[in-house]
Amino acid sequence: MKFLVVDDHSLIREAMRGVLKELCAEAVVLEAASAGQAAEAIGRNPDLALILLDLQLPDRDGAELLRELRESHPAVSIVMLSAFSDRDTVVRALDNGALGFIPKTDSREVLLGALRLILAGGTYIPPGVLGRGPGAAAGPMQPSAPGAALGSTPLGSTLAGPTLAAGRPAPEKRLSPAELGLTERQVEVLALMMQGKSNKHICRELDLAEPTVKNHVSAILKALEVSNRTEAVLAVAALGWELRPPRR
Repeated sequence: MKFLVVDDHSLIREAMRGVLKELCAEAVVLEAASAGQAAEAIGRNPDLALILLDLQLPDRDGAELLRELRESHPAVSIVMLSAFSDRDTVVRALDNGALGFIPKTDSREVLLGALRLILAGGTYIPPGVLGRGPGAAAGPMQPSAPGAALGSTPLGSTLAGPTLAAGRPAPEKRLSPAELGLTERQVEVLALMMQGKSNKHICRELDLAEPTVKNHVSAILKALEVSNRTEAVLAVAALGWELRPPRR
């Protein structure tokens, strides 16, 4: 499996290389310190499985580069790295096509859990930006990523060993997709939406007509009480649903 880490700080690249090697011992980890170097690496390595992209690069805005890469390389998963993890920044990254957002201050344990989730087809969102899901009055929501409790060891440090972190209290009750009125087919559509799939891709995956998919997407947004796909991703993460794409 081949990864590309794009960050202008050598310590961050070194730390991420160690995390990726722990995730996959045979991983090939490529590095780039700028958008220009990233473009060269991507051109030479069309078989990249994942790009870890810093939000602030010396020669480009990472969010703009993300949007361009999603258009030119739609098959490559891209995850944003940043020292900033406020809600607006995370939402912007998701809007531009990121399949996850990992704060550089997260612990090694959280980083591994987030990357495993993303490689399995999920979307990782920092727990701190998650609000309550629709109708979720019972208590604070748990993030869906494994090990997604906030840690205290900065990524730019040595990251030697996992950091124990206190998880958030589990909610008394979580609403299920069925309780929100979603059908099995709509859950399948939602799982593909969580992977950043367009309506056309969902049509091909599920062998459905595009108007049918549009109707399902509209019903999903209504059930989640959101207005767009990015808000839907945040709502699903807040509800703690672990959705897996359908097997065909």
